[in-house]
Amino acid sequence: MINILMIEDDTGLAELLKEYLAKFNMKVTNFESPTKGLQALEKMHYDLLILDLSLPELDGIDVCKKIAKNAIDIPIIISSARSDYSDKVLALEIAADDYLAKPYNPRELVARIQALLRRTKLHKTQKNAKSDFDIDENEMTIAHKGNKLNLTSAEYEVLALFLKNKNRVLTRDFILENTKTMDYESIDRSVDVIVGRIRKKIGDDPKEPHYIKSIRGLGYKFEE
Repeated sequence: MINILMIEDDTGLAELLKEYLAKFNMKVTNFESPTKGLQALEKMHYDLLILDLSLPELDGIDVCKKIAKNAIDIPIIISSARSDYSDKVLALEIAADDYLAKPYNPRELVARIQALLRRTKLHKTQKNAKSDFDIDENEMTIAHKGNKLNLTSAEYEVLALFLKNKNRVLTRDFILENTKTMDYESIDRSVDVIVGRIRKKIGDDPKEPHYIKSIRGLGYKFEE
């Protein structure tokens, strides 16, 4: 699942885009407040940011400046009714990767997201060439040391979530909330079962794990 952060004060538009993007395996979390959106960005991993410019509290250009200042590595698509040339140039020069002027067809937004993520994936693959794992989100597959893993849908989602949140403690509730194929009504030990199966498939000793560490009373942390 592609995890998208949106900062948009038009709640009607945000809901429309959230429902539409869900059809393309994209989960959108929206904040009307840019301050709260930036706080979420510092705490959680997102694959992409959709940012409006005309926002309360803080202009979208200033949000871009804060992201650049804090060296937050995230692809950014500006979604704004402001179509002035200077706004476009300034946003793109500071931190944005693409600029989509409102109004637009949601399908165009999907196409731009997919194109931007393809470019980002290529960049990260080159940057993280030493990683033992390689994710192909289009094919929903993960390779370990060059060998494609035979994973169930749930195993793929959980391992992909770990890889996107390296060195962060993930609670069982967080894992359940951020996967589509896990059974939400099952007790949280079901997460432990999935993790156990993943460990076997990647050769991770549960007693002395190299990758997936158990954090007592909290959940798991993936290290590489």
